[in-house]
Amino acid sequence: MEGRVIFTGAQVTQFQEHQTKTQRVSSPSAMPPPKESFARRYKFLWPMLLAVNLAVGAYLFVQTKKKDEHIKEEGATPVSISPAKTAPIAEKTLHTPSITKPVKLWEPIPEDRQCELFKWILEEKRKIKPKDPEDKKHIDEEKAILKQFIRVKPIPSI
Repeated sequence: MEGRVIFTGAQVTQFQEHQTKTQRVSSPSAMPPPKESFARRYKFLWPMLLAVNLAVGAYLFVQTKKKDEHIKEEGATPVSISPAKTAPIAEKTLHTPSITKPVKLWEPIPEDRQCELFKWILEEKRKIKPKDPEDKKHIDEEKAILKQFIRVKPIPSI
């Protein structure tokens, strides 16, 4: 019986009591420590992040300065060019071949459908809420024209 240890009943109960005591004592104090925030956990990264950010900002600033100096050296103004100088150039570049599509002729709309269409447009104009007095005046003029078209019996062709 080599390697075997035999415990007596008293030793087993003593071991079990010891286990329960250590479990009771350790369980309340075994709470996990509070988790650190992201900023504190990676606090060594903040100075590096600031340095990289400043370096990129300085690089972009220097590059735009170089471009501005380059434009000033050439004598060109970055703001605008006088219209007299651009007019002849624009005329030369506008010579593109024009592509014309054949005009599609639609069948005329019957008078009763035109009348229905004008009434529908008038209803939609009545639903519009004007934003200012000028807009209201414009809408009222359009509604007056639509009312004239609706009242005329031989509706003019559009």
